[in-house]
Amino acid sequence: MKTIFRPKLIDTLKNYTKAQFYKDAIAGMIVGIVALPLAIAFAIASGVSPEKGLFTAIIAGFIVSAMGGSRVQIGGPTGAFIVVVYGIVEKFGVNGLVIATFIAGILLIIMGLARLGNVIKFIPYPLIVGFTTGIAVIIFSSQIKDFFGLKMANVPADFISKWLAYGQHFNLVNFYSLGIGALTLLIIFLWPRVTHKVPGSLIAIIVTTLAVYFFHLHVETIGSRFGAISSSLPSPVIPTVSFATFQQLIRPAFTIAMLGSIESLLSAVVADGMIGGNHRSNTELIAQGFANICSSIFGGIPATGAIARTATNIKNGGRTPVAGIIHAVTLLLILLFIGKLAALIPMATLAGILVIVAWNMSEAKSFLFVLKGSKSDAAVLLTTFTLTVFIDLTVAIEIGMILAAFLFMRKMTKASSVEHAGVSSEDSADELSVPDGLPEGVDVFEINGPMFFGAAYKFKDTMRVIEYPAPVLIIRMRHVPVIDATGIRVLREVHEEIKRRGSKLILSEVTSEQVMTELRKARLVFHIGKANVTDTFEKAMTRTNEILLEKKQDKAGG
Repeated sequence: MKTIFRPKLIDTLKNYTKAQFYKDAIAGMIVGIVALPLAIAFAIASGVSPEKGLFTAIIAGFIVSAMGGSRVQIGGPTGAFIVVVYGIVEKFGVNGLVIATFIAGILLIIMGLARLGNVIKFIPYPLIVGFTTGIAVIIFSSQIKDFFGLKMANVPADFISKWLAYGQHFNLVNFYSLGIGALTLLIIFLWPRVTHKVPGSLIAIIVTTLAVYFFHLHVETIGSRFGAISSSLPSPVIPTVSFATFQQLIRPAFTIAMLGSIESLLSAVVADGMIGGNHRSNTELIAQGFANICSSIFGGIPATGAIARTATNIKNGGRTPVAGIIHAVTLLLILLFIGKLAALIPMATLAGILVIVAWNMSEAKSFLFVLKGSKSDAAVLLTTFTLTVFIDLTVAIEIGMILAAFLFMRKMTKASSVEHAGVSSEDSADELSVPDGLPEGVDVFEINGPMFFGAAYKFKDTMRVIEYPAPVLIIRMRHVPVIDATGIRVLREVHEEIKRRGSKLILSEVTSEQVMTELRKARLVFHIGKANVTDTFEKAMTRTNEILLEKKQDKAGG
């Protein structure tokens, strides 16, 4: 039995070398620098103060690396949470966000202990693309005010109302802000041609901040909106959760947990492909849970595995969790010694950075690829995308999952078939590939595909063609891999009807272990008769001949 929780740090430190520490240290410091502007930008876009993003990146980033199931995963705040966090803060306040994050951490630990790590990886791809693209659209929309420097008191939360408000205030564009935002985009776009070692977002922050400071440009900065930034970690406070509060926040907490688990495991899978590794999904979920609990205790926001920062870690030589730990330490040192300087950063610069984040999240190619695919996948994609943008991410995930499940069941029902071979004849015998032909007085059906509730009723409808059943009814189940409670019930009803009419039922070629187990648990093997449930058609034919002989003898005796 595999251990549910075993951090990768334990394994990687066994044969750790100085050379690897040097690589991890370099990668960790670079990722820490990359994470700095993103942590601040994600916090502000989420509706909380900028330092909360740094607290999250430090606390959660350290725990994800120290306790996680991936060698190279980098944890912290991500763009995917912006929409969820903003909605929670707007409705329940910052205290409500802290409690929701705390509950989400507990849910993640429970998911890991319940070994749901492998299950979560099977979330439908169209659903992931749908809500990810939807989140990207919302992030982009939320940055228009700061990018153009629009003088607006409040930005409506509703998507349509937000854009209508932008249109009404577009005559109040601050061209200094627009210039700073455009310069940010240009630097981030062109800087990779110079080097990939230093992130373009950091260069953009330095250049634009210096430009605003020395040229006295009239643009809004972090300091003018939020005041001074704390240069130390806050004291830990365990949130008090009443039952009434729990009832209010369980849904958003579940959304945080689901989104965090999906993104962290998706990031771990991508990382595995880049380094040829193999992460421990349940350990990762438990670590993500502890990271979110601790983040909330220190007043942070939700955290998960960050794909872009994880990829940056790998590309710069990081191969063990030590790199992620150093990334967190780097951010802590920045917070302690130069954190106050972050107040000088222009809001338009952060808006430009988030516009790039939104574009990278949008997965435009994947969106179009799924859209051109099957109608069912396109339906899940568009439904999830539309609900994310216009209604709510929680609703989008719930309805998207339900729709995907129903469409999958519809596909499975179509894939399942029930063929009536007819009463015994030479043709039916040939179709069924029966070597010695089919005796007179035998009716044969064949079920193909899983016999779950959708296909079970298809089988029941097909059985209705029999008005006067033959003395023996054979149901071939060689292509039935699984059966559910509805399938068992239908078989029981068929058996009772056949028995009432004085005929015998034989289940032939029951080779699936799952099907046989369910038949035994439902005592159908007992009621039908152990001899009448066979694993080959030849045995079914032998039993059929015995039954026909018995009936013939009973008839002659009578």
